[in-house]
Amino acid sequence: MAGYDLIGDVHGCGATLVTLLEMLGYREQRGVYRHPQRKVIFLGDLIDRGPRIRLAVTVARRMVEEGEAYIVMGNHEHNALAYMHPAPPGSHKRWLREHTPRHNRIMEDTLAQYQDYTNEWDDTLAWFKTLPLFLEIDGIRVVHACWDDRLIEQLKQRLPDGRMDTRFLIESTDPGTQAYRIIDRLTRGANIPLPGGIAIHSGDGYTRQSFRAHFWAANPTRWGDVVFQPDHLPGDLETRLLTENERQRLSYYGPEQPPLFIGHYWCEGIPALPAPNIACLDYSAVKYGRLVAYRWDGETPLNADNFVWVEVIKEERSQANLYGNDFY
Repeated sequence: MAGYDLIGDVHGCGATLVTLLEMLGYREQRGVYRHPQRKVIFLGDLIDRGPRIRLAVTVARRMVEEGEAYIVMGNHEHNALAYMHPAPPGSHKRWLREHTPRHNRIMEDTLAQYQDYTNEWDDTLAWFKTLPLFLEIDGIRVVHACWDDRLIEQLKQRLPDGRMDTRFLIESTDPGTQAYRIIDRLTRGANIPLPGGIAIHSGDGYTRQSFRAHFWAANPTRWGDVVFQPDHLPGDLETRLLTENERQRLSYYGPEQPPLFIGHYWCEGIPALPAPNIACLDYSAVKYGRLVAYRWDGETPLNADNFVWVEVIKEERSQANLYGNDFY
């Protein structure tokens, strides 16, 4: 095998995923996209928001099940599992992830597209539960949002293959538990709360009271040293000093560690490496950004020339008509 093609957050852009796979040299054979010398690694977040969620899931799942790809769980797959799972008896809530207006909105497109395929949706949820939270394979590491050595070691001790069981899923929605800390860090990364009364009105229509922080600054001192999201911090908050408590909230991934691939962070513009041994592959595909892959051939450090992408234009929705039910 020549190498791996790592693909960032698809978020239901199924037609664009097919285009990217074909650009990378994969061809559909008996319902599965295959390459004679390479395999794909999906970075999670196949679902939500996009126009062809079922297509995205079907393409990725068939590749994984046929040994043509690997995948890690994203926060949106975890959210779906918690949203659809009843809370345990005696709980004050009905579902592990409460059906609030915000959570309903996140799940809206996925549920609508599976509305007439309830058995398929149930089966898809069962598959989501089998997805590992991280991968270490052939000298590279893969996680959806943040690699934290301490928490990954805790996860290995509890679940050696990195895959959730029902007990872990239930615990992962209870703040203060080990499972919650693991899921939150690996699939959502570190978030630093904004001062009271200040919020970020994001381009995706959500209002947030925290910002996403990265984990490769050796000695950060200010908020601007660690902010990693397309939305700017309000006012002069980038110059605000990190408190000791905020510094302790952050993970750190040093330059001596193996190449790491992440998604999650809604980057914009031309793909670039945030660190010589880290590649983020989420470039806001579903917001008409880019669906990005990195072609890894064993190199250390990583090389920005190995990014490959498809720009997602509004025709993604009309392209959906090209891929009918005969693919499923």
